[in-house]
Amino acid sequence: MSASTHPEGSPVAHHPIVGGWRLADWRTEYSDGRAPTLPFGEHPEGLLVYSPDGWMNASISRAGRPPMSSASLKHAPAAERLEAIDAFMNYGGPYSFPDADHVRHEVVIALYPNLIGTDQVRLMRFVGEHTLILSAEDTLPGTSVQRRHSLTWKRMKP
Repeated sequence: MSASTHPEGSPVAHHPIVGGWRLADWRTEYSDGRAPTLPFGEHPEGLLVYSPDGWMNASISRAGRPPMSSASLKHAPAAERLEAIDAFMNYGGPYSFPDADHVRHEVVIALYPNLIGTDQVRLMRFVGEHTLILSAEDTLPGTSVQRRHSLTWKRMKP
């Protein structure tokens, strides 16, 4: 069942994932033994929100993105717009739990249009009440190398 069909008061509303989270770390490890990478640098910034009615939104950026030379995004030079997009990601939609260890994000909006209509399934692990680790595996494009993305989130206080 899609999370968006869960009524208020359902298990989704009371799940420990509900609330706001701030990104603490994002690292990627590779099956071929190469050194782990930090896709958005040493101090990525990000917000992740899971609402009690079954919707989520994630925004992540590289820290310290420079301001654009124009007050209008549409009038900024193309190179600046490309740099801003390259250092930012966002998607959102309903979420659900296919099992006790995973959360499924049904993408309905995204900066990267190819994500729209996909299900992004993440292994979830809680460390105490204030740390959430979401991870997923995929194949490095153009290779057979497996990579594992691990994102560590810290619960935000209201």
